[in-house]
Amino acid sequence: MPFLRLLFTPRGLFAGTGLAALGLVVGGVFLAQTMNLAACPLCILQRMLYLLLTFESIAAWLLAPATLPRRAAALVMAATALTGVWIAAYQTWLQRFAKGVSCTADQPWWEGFVNWAGSQWPLLFEASGLCSEAGWRFLGLSIAEWSLIAFTSMTIAMLTALLRTTDSRAG
Repeated sequence: MPFLRLLFTPRGLFAGTGLAALGLVVGGVFLAQTMNLAACPLCILQRMLYLLLTFESIAAWLLAPATLPRRAAALVMAATALTGVWIAAYQTWLQRFAKGVSCTADQPWWEGFVNWAGSQWPLLFEASGLCSEAGWRFLGLSIAEWSLIAFTSMTIAMLTALLRTTDSRAG
């Protein structure tokens, strides 16, 4: 059980969140390539947030021994994960209740950013799908719904790391 104790230390939570985020990016690219799934702009934004969480988790893991930097890193990661919760929830709402609607009425700045990123690195960031189409489902949930669960779990993990008062040598 020492492994489980380590997992619930701030460092363990940072590492677990980062590995999960990276795994979701790799899994998303794999699904897109093998099942010919078209990612939408909101999917790409979520992928970008998962990548950001991956990089933030590396920094957080390195900063974890000191209390104030550890808590600041957990707060930043919680904010990133909460942003993901909002985007995934919005996409879930589009898929469930606003069928056939685009991501937005006008092209906002973030959609232009996604298009630019897609032109720079199409494998990771090309958006060619509609946000309101659920496409592939697993156990009855769309990818956006699974992403909502993942971002919510990551938010809870980061709030736990933020509030955890452990010996800095232990986590």
